[in-house]
Amino acid sequence: MTRTVAPARARRIVDALGDRPLVLVGIMGCGKSSVGRRLAQALELPFVDADTEIEIAANLTIKEIFAQHGEPYFRAGEQRVIARLLKNGAQILATGGGAYMNAETRAAVGEAALSIWLKAELDIVFDRVRRKPTRPLLENPDPKGALAALLAEREPVYAEADLMVLSRDVPHEQVVLDIVEALEAHLGIVLDADADSDSELARSR
Repeated sequence: MTRTVAPARARRIVDALGDRPLVLVGIMGCGKSSVGRRLAQALELPFVDADTEIEIAANLTIKEIFAQHGEPYFRAGEQRVIARLLKNGAQILATGGGAYMNAETRAAVGEAALSIWLKAELDIVFDRVRRKPTRPLLENPDPKGALAALLAEREPVYAEADLMVLSRDVPHEQVVLDIVEALEAHLGIVLDADADSDSELARSR
């Protein structure tokens, strides 16, 4: 993959973060995993997907956990796994769509990490998730209506995140750059001329 973030910019962000993870929150299909992997590569940080870690811990898929044990059981395990992952220092941590709805998880993220809400419109996320049979909460006669209801319920909570970046129908690398710019503004990072120049070269490739 072509580097989208100049090394000088990446170093400044990582230095400013210290040992804090960057936690991506948002509705299913907003790009937490796909954008998160590219952001991790750009910043040279580890990428961790909380849902994958939950599946490893349970030795079951998310869909199987829901089917065999129900959502409350899954949410309890999700909270424990995220609490553990937050102790692992600087990383990009993608969370499941419902994880940030848990008040204890929000408090733990707020204490240990910097949170970023990837906000996406209903039509965009529905188009992304409707062909995937792995979304238990959308196994519904009206999946788009169910997704709209989830968005309406969850967006006020997602809005409590430290930063908000739009997830749009653009290349993932552009969303990564949007996140980088939002982080620089939030962390008070001022670019020097060389870093700016490197970034423009990266954009043009």
